Amino acid sequence: MERCFGSKSKIYADYHDNEWGVPLHDDRDHFELLILEGAHAGLSWEIVLNKRENYRNAFYNFDPKLVAEMTDEQLEDLLQNTGLIRNRLKIYSARKNAIVFLQIQKEFSSFDKYIWEFMNFKMVKNQWESFDDVPVTSIESDNLSKDLKKRGMSFVGSKIMYAYMQSAGMVNDHMITCPKWVVINEK
Repeated sequence: MERCFGSKSKIYADYHDNEWGVPLHDDRDHFELLILEGAHAGLSWEIVLNKRENYRNAFYNFDPKLVAEMTDEQLEDLLQNTGLIRNRLKIYSARKNAIVFLQIQKEFSSFDKYIWEFMNFKMVKNQWESFDDVPVTSIESDNLSKDLKKRGMSFVGSKIMYAYMQSAGMVNDHMITCPKWVVINEK
């Protein structure tokens, strides 16, 4: 059996083996993943993983309260940070999404409760033999995307939300030939 992503870089392999598809239930981890998946739009995930520590430093270790309070000046300064993806809309969306994230926490008592509700609080356990079979969206990602957009978030399209759901362990899209498929399904 071999890992889903074959022989990618060490950072990608470590991410696959230790994080991808493992169910998330910590709100700060959810917020981190929202910011990183938004930054990922149009780029490879490996680029984002290589910049992850820079994002942690720039966005207060993904504390949504502190990110929500960032000033325009602070966000403009981040556009000069070569350790980040220097896209104005993506940088500013971090603050915008943090504000909505905090509103969701207040309304649902946690972001975790809110987001897992879209999955009826259960992981979808797929059985893919090939990456060609894996969808890029689902009914759940469509509904999640629509709701987050309605609440005011950006960089939360259905494809981004499906990738989020894969990363957050809301769906198990490991190939059935991957050793992690069994481990994740036991969670």
